[in-house]
Amino acid sequence: MLPELAWAQDGILPAVTVTTGPDGETQYSVTMQILLLMTALSFLPAMVIMLTSFTRIIVVLSILRQAIGLQQTPSNQVLIGLSMFMTFFIMSPVFTKIYDSAVQPYMNDGLTIEQAYEVGKEPLKAFMLAQTRITDLQTFIDIAGYDNIPSPEAAPMQVLIPAFITSELKTAFQIGFMLFVPFLVLDLVIASILMAMGMMMLSPMIVSLPFKIMLFVLVDGWTLVMGTLANSFGS
Repeated sequence: MLPELAWAQDGILPAVTVTTGPDGETQYSVTMQILLLMTALSFLPAMVIMLTSFTRIIVVLSILRQAIGLQQTPSNQVLIGLSMFMTFFIMSPVFTKIYDSAVQPYMNDGLTIEQAYEVGKEPLKAFMLAQTRITDLQTFIDIAGYDNIPSPEAAPMQVLIPAFITSELKTAFQIGFMLFVPFLVLDLVIASILMAMGMMMLSPMIVSLPFKIMLFVLVDGWTLVMGTLANSFGS
């Protein structure tokens, strides 16, 4: 009449079980797999920021906004939304490979959850390795104390992730520097003209702002920036 009490007395919870197969592989019940999946989803924002192209894009767009001289336009929400959709655009081949090789076979009971993880991380790992500098990767390998890594492809994820983030920040600052220089030159020109006219009380930033916006629009700046960011990943 009270099966829950009977299960509790036997020390068995059928909804959450872990069994070992004949080949030594560990198999989890559906409830355990759902629990692990929901736990992994809580780390999804950090994974999107740290394991994809999101970091480079949002840093470059933030530097661009600062270079133009606009403090709140576009707003943070707009920049984050644009960065997210650009991330999906750039990462779509990687996500497609992960779905075809890991997610779909797992849903069709062709792979266990451990096998799906191992297969699914390979496309993402290949993308990260392509964007990571060897010097950054070697630095974190030395810090971790690994002496038996024969090639970059054999580097574990706990070493590859910080190396990838470091390389992404370095690349983003390089692109941001190239975007900042033309606007800085325009600021210097406007400041020199105002000084020559004796208008020292007028802020050069206020005068140069409309000219920087006009210059950015005339050269089709948004298309150039988005195209440069997409091409910088070599996809």
